[in-house]
Amino acid sequence: MKRKVNVIGVGMTKFAKPGASPEYYEMARDAGRIALEDAGIEYREIAQAYVGYVYGDSTCGQRAVYELGLTGIPVVNVNNNCSTGSTALYLARQAIEGGLAECVLALGFEQMEKGALNSKFNDRETPLGKFAQVMNDVQGMNGAPVAAQMFGGAGREYRWRHGTKKETFGKISEKARRHAANNPYALFNQPLTLDQIMASDEVFDPLTRFQCCPPTCGAAAAVLCSDEFAAKHSIAKPVYIAAQSMTTDYATSFEPQSMIKMVGFDMSRSAAKQVYDQAGLGPEDVDVVELHDCFTANELLTYEALGLCKDGEAEKFIWDGDNTYGGRYVTNPSGGLLSKGHPLGATGLAQCTELVWQLRGTADKRQVAGARVALQHNLGLGGACVVTMYRND
Repeated sequence: MKRKVNVIGVGMTKFAKPGASPEYYEMARDAGRIALEDAGIEYREIAQAYVGYVYGDSTCGQRAVYELGLTGIPVVNVNNNCSTGSTALYLARQAIEGGLAECVLALGFEQMEKGALNSKFNDRETPLGKFAQVMNDVQGMNGAPVAAQMFGGAGREYRWRHGTKKETFGKISEKARRHAANNPYALFNQPLTLDQIMASDEVFDPLTRFQCCPPTCGAAAAVLCSDEFAAKHSIAKPVYIAAQSMTTDYATSFEPQSMIKMVGFDMSRSAAKQVYDQAGLGPEDVDVVELHDCFTANELLTYEALGLCKDGEAEKFIWDGDNTYGGRYVTNPSGGLLSKGHPLGATGLAQCTELVWQLRGTADKRQVAGARVALQHNLGLGGACVVTMYRND
């Protein structure tokens, strides 16, 4: 029988630009300590650790958790591109749910260099590089960073289908900066006007520079446990994982040729449906969402993939303000990847941290009033998508 999985501790570091961060193991140590302190437990009570990162040696996970203690526990290193942090969370959740452990740490970090992500896509000898080449061949794209071509191409395809204005994508970035102004952990928390966003350098139509997430350094962590462990430590009414699903690419990612499908739309839609079915809830029951806005185009597509609005209605959803405070959903109250930053291994756990704060009612100026159900979406090309629902009731 599956066991309930609680999130009793979360923590993250303030994200930083490449070259301006501490060493990866120092960031990981700080995030881990914050999460343990938040949970009110000692590291010696952790039975397993799942540690995510994309850039680094094969046992960087050990180097990171050894900063917290040397207790001989299993340490599993995780790499699933941009969905790495949520994949670590997924494995940690399985360990608790399946009765393999009582208390587990999920930890993610990244120490990136400027241009690192683009070089990863451009290396044609890697699986991801070959994947990028397939995408390029679809529409003969070249010149811009490959990741921008992928998601910009998807945004371009959406525009062709629905006649969407370029400014609609810019509105997403305007919202992200407005939310991030209240987030001390965000890399960019200075508001921008729509005019400023649209006037920034074009990267790949319809994307401008302020519509692309920056490479970032940082760390985040979560402590998961069983009901029995929570009761033993007098932890009352913790936030819990109500449902979670991971999907990978379907045949439809590549046939018929569609940039929207290639960047993970079907993975996202399928994972979301599985989560709604598991939880017995629908998108209408969700209060707050942290989704993978690596580019504004992906946030727009994800509104429809998650069922926050109907297909073809994302533009109206955005201009009606249904993606922010006072609307139907508050999406990315943290500022998202666009403003908070995107340290690949940490992103999924930073999303988790924000949503746990929201459901506890401790998100300060970002607080979504009365939030009880939260949805998380974390996407990695190559590919994997993890969707997680949290509740506090």
